[in-house]
Amino acid sequence: MNNEPMNRESLPKELSLLLLLMNKSKDEMQLSQHVFEAVNWDRFLELSRHHRVYPIIYKRLKELTINAGWIPTQVMECLRREYQKNTFQMLHLSGAMESVCRMLSDNQIRSIFLKGPVIALDLYGDISLRTSCDLDLIIPIEDLDRAEELFLELGYEKDEYIQTVLGDWKWRHHHITFFHPSTRIKLEIHWRLNPGPSREPSFRELWDRKRESTLTGYPVYYLGREDLFLFLISHGARHGWSRLRWLVDIDRILKQHIDWNQLKKLLHKYEYVHIGGQAMILAENLLLTPITEQMKAIMDGNRSRRLAQDAMFYIRQMVNLHTEPIPAYISKYHERHLFSLMSFRLRMLFILSFLYPYPEDAKTLPLPVKLHFLYFPLRPLIWALRKTRKHALPEGGSK
Repeated sequence: MNNEPMNRESLPKELSLLLLLMNKSKDEMQLSQHVFEAVNWDRFLELSRHHRVYPIIYKRLKELTINAGWIPTQVMECLRREYQKNTFQMLHLSGAMESVCRMLSDNQIRSIFLKGPVIALDLYGDISLRTSCDLDLIIPIEDLDRAEELFLELGYEKDEYIQTVLGDWKWRHHHITFFHPSTRIKLEIHWRLNPGPSREPSFRELWDRKRESTLTGYPVYYLGREDLFLFLISHGARHGWSRLRWLVDIDRILKQHIDWNQLKKLLHKYEYVHIGGQAMILAENLLLTPITEQMKAIMDGNRSRRLAQDAMFYIRQMVNLHTEPIPAYISKYHERHLFSLMSFRLRMLFILSFLYPYPEDAKTLPLPVKLHFLYFPLRPLIWALRKTRKHALPEGGSK
């Protein structure tokens, strides 16, 4: 798909500087003035925001003993404001996280946090060094309706973006979103780690391997280390590693004590070996992450290297997959990349999933709920009808 070089020397100066600062400690780093010469500082700040790494960059620059004139004052001031704003945000999220966990527990609903402040503390040792705009947690799917009632009672508003027919939401989607208009807290309540088709541990397995965070007074649980690695690589790969923060997470977790026998079992069981290899290759090449013999066994594969090469498209072009509209060429590239991440078995399931009715089918040919089963045999006809209507629209007509 892509022939983008992975070596840091081929990257724009601003991105190379960002990478250099992210993975070098003050004791390791020996910088000279030429590193900061001819840097487009507006672009540098734009990259630090896009990749959500400005807290690390600010702290690193504060630690360095360098000539004050090498970095413009306004750049440091901008980073300082962003760092301070993020610190307040993470403290705010920490309080909300404890309240949410307590409320769910009081109602006999188990929860495991996937990202947010608990991950910042675990991977970085300081919640101010990782950004987060929301709280992601996973609960058993059978508790989803009760949890929704509780959040609505607390004043949260549900984002009704999911349209469904014949219960396809259970596997085509993986979370619902709530937002509190007063506290400005956004919650993503998962019943799966990833959207389907995918293979992943059950909630019971995740619960058995969970860890308890020391961040709050009330017990808050988050993923076991090997499960967290599995989640981080699948999430990062699904988004093309378009934000370097996700890759820094990989760098940090690879420097922790991992049960490699357990991790290899999980990677093989859930068909993520090639994705784990992709993440490690990117971390080694871009962040200079030290590679051990255990890691080499996972990285050793042409498929992982091809996937890592493909991800450079997102990193070089500063692709943003979270803001609509996404340019057509990026959307097409991303569709192909997502398909390339799937194992052969998952590709077959993905292709077969097109035979399962879509919510658009119900819009095209409304039927009573009791007759929704007819969408299965009628799906090819409805698909053709929808395509015919689309092409029959006059120029400038809506879809």
